[in-house]
Amino acid sequence: MGRSNYLFTSESVSEGHPDKVCDRISDEIVDLVYREAKKTGLDPWTVRVACETLATTNRVVIAGEVRVPETLCRRDKAGNVVTDDHGNPLIAPGRFRSAARRAIRDIGYEQDGFHWKTCKIDVLLHAQSAEIAQGVDNAADRQGEEGAGDQGIMFGFACRETPDLMPAPIYYAHKILELLAEARKSGVGDAARLGPDAKTQITVRYENGEPVAVTSIVLSTQHLDPNWDSAKVRQVVEPYVRQALALGNLAIADDCVWYINPTGKFVIGGPDGDAGLTGRKIIVDTYGGAAPHGGGAFSGKDTTKVDRSAAYAARYLAKNVVAARLAERCTIQLSYAIGVAQPLSVYVDLHGTGKVDEATVEKAIRASMDLSPTGIRRHLDLNRPIYARTAAYGHFGRKARGGAFAWEKTDLVKTLKEAAKG
Repeated sequence: MGRSNYLFTSESVSEGHPDKVCDRISDEIVDLVYREAKKTGLDPWTVRVACETLATTNRVVIAGEVRVPETLCRRDKAGNVVTDDHGNPLIAPGRFRSAARRAIRDIGYEQDGFHWKTCKIDVLLHAQSAEIAQGVDNAADRQGEEGAGDQGIMFGFACRETPDLMPAPIYYAHKILELLAEARKSGVGDAARLGPDAKTQITVRYENGEPVAVTSIVLSTQHLDPNWDSAKVRQVVEPYVRQALALGNLAIADDCVWYINPTGKFVIGGPDGDAGLTGRKIIVDTYGGAAPHGGGAFSGKDTTKVDRSAAYAARYLAKNVVAARLAERCTIQLSYAIGVAQPLSVYVDLHGTGKVDEATVEKAIRASMDLSPTGIRRHLDLNRPIYARTAAYGHFGRKARGGAFAWEKTDLVKTLKEAAKG
């Protein structure tokens, strides 16, 4: 068993944080390609996107490999698709630029140093590598329709600390920023003068293994009024912090220390204040450091990339194990090789809380779900434009709705219970 009395800290960042702006743009590209595939009749199983975004002062660069419908490709005056020297279609940048501008506008950037309408956007997308394509399109082990898009390890985790079976520190750090974003976008009161860029960090005291109180709150948020000081910012944000923590009845300790905009003024923010890149907030995206991470980012990738799809599957399985009362805490590791469909290993750790042993759960998992990329995509219905909304406030611990966050469902509980009985 692990320690039962300790402090643990997690951070979250808002949708306007420079790295999250890039995650959002990259996932808008994924969604654009899936939407266009459906519109044109292209088989969504053939969609391929590996998109990275860089953002800085009034500049966005979008780069990567894609396989897209012809409607997103360049055409000559005769209407024919233009190709490179290797016969690969060239990408038309216009629709991709428009998707990026819409994302920046929705986040709320209309500042001199970063404005959705005037920032320069370079699109450097090109056709997917033929070598990668041949390994993904045909599984080398012949145990699936597709091979994994890369090698790697992925982790899933669940615990009983919050209603959505997430670790408390990251769960409530996300909630604080979600509420602040809603208030900012509502245009009502002083919260409307907050800027899009923000980050928070909370420390939770655990007693007997349970989260009982918040002992420190760190929140830095951009503000558009240059006359605001830290005291004014605290006055504006504190009600939303308290509201977020009250969602799970998590107490604020009497001696809790508050650090609100501790460096003072925060007017210049977003990509104008600090460059952003896709994939730099992977711990924010997952479990806030309370569980292992395989190292691969999610945003900008179609779901043949097991960095994304297998991480979703691992969370789905871990959450269902805990929801099925097979354990109070569950960590699952999956591993893959590029071009091979089935995972090389499935590892389960129940942290001493299991009602059955780990080997039994491992067998139940394999019996309950096909963990090839094809099986995961089919089971969770992932070939859809559902990814832009995952780009901020965590990929896990969210409500499954409108096809998004299907990996948060607990519809495998009965199957796992029966499989665990042997």
